[in-house]
Amino acid sequence: MLCTIGDLIEDVVVWLNSEPKNQLNIGSDTDSVIMRTRGGSAANVAMFSALTGTPSRFIGQVGNDNLGEQLCASLRESGVEVCTVAKGRTGSIVVIVQPNGERTFLTDRGVASELSVFDASHLAGVSIVHVPTYSLALDPLATTAVQYIRAARATGALISIDASSTSVLRNYGVDRYGALIASIAPDVFLCNSDEAALLNLDSAHPMPGAELTVIKRGALPVMAISAAGTITTADAVTEVATPPVAKIVDTTGAGDAFAAGFLPTYASSRNVEEAITRGNSIAARVLRSPGATLDAA
Repeated sequence: MLCTIGDLIEDVVVWLNSEPKNQLNIGSDTDSVIMRTRGGSAANVAMFSALTGTPSRFIGQVGNDNLGEQLCASLRESGVEVCTVAKGRTGSIVVIVQPNGERTFLTDRGVASELSVFDASHLAGVSIVHVPTYSLALDPLATTAVQYIRAARATGALISIDASSTSVLRNYGVDRYGALIASIAPDVFLCNSDEAALLNLDSAHPMPGAELTVIKRGALPVMAISAAGTITTADAVTEVATPPVAKIVDTTGAGDAFAAGFLPTYASSRNVEEAITRGNSIAARVLRSPGATLDAA
């Protein structure tokens, strides 16, 4: 079972009209299409995992409100085991999507970072724990997430961390973040090319402390860099081509979908190439769909 810890919030996805300048008309009207859906990086990974055949569990805090109840119900309907504390106000994110699929986030996390309850029973049967950096940036959630990570490691679970956001990394502090990841020593560290650049990661410099660093590079091949002696491969660096995706609708959630495909495959086989291929295939289904949703396979 894959377990995620962190955020379950509402995504308000706004697609800008492609004409005339692909931008907001500040102080006036901008034609757009708006959709509300379930969001949050941790919740997305749990949902994509459940929908693609991997049992999953979500741990987090939502508001004691109708929106929180609706979001939890949405996860359960997708097959996710939901372990939440309901207290306070559920958060929302406005996702502004350009016609080319690129997106910008306006974030109100509500109580998503306020989880302070650790319950070891939530780790029963868990073999993978995945934590976005969103869950490591603010207390009390950050302290609680690390508790879950350490407890899961003691049972032999694979630990995965996603870099999540360049702005979150900058606010936290790059050096401070490096020390945090080194102390956690995840089995897998996931990031995109912008996050890798900010953290000074490349083929010769994987994330310190991580056994495997995976850098998603958009249309370019995904790169995986192993720490010395950690996996049975002749090469420290593995690159796997990213198949082109026709008619990209929205990039929201694609990285979470990649994690949902990569982690179960890697955990069971330790085959990096196979895991990347699986991650790419699920991410492609999200790229072809509005918001953090899967298209029909």
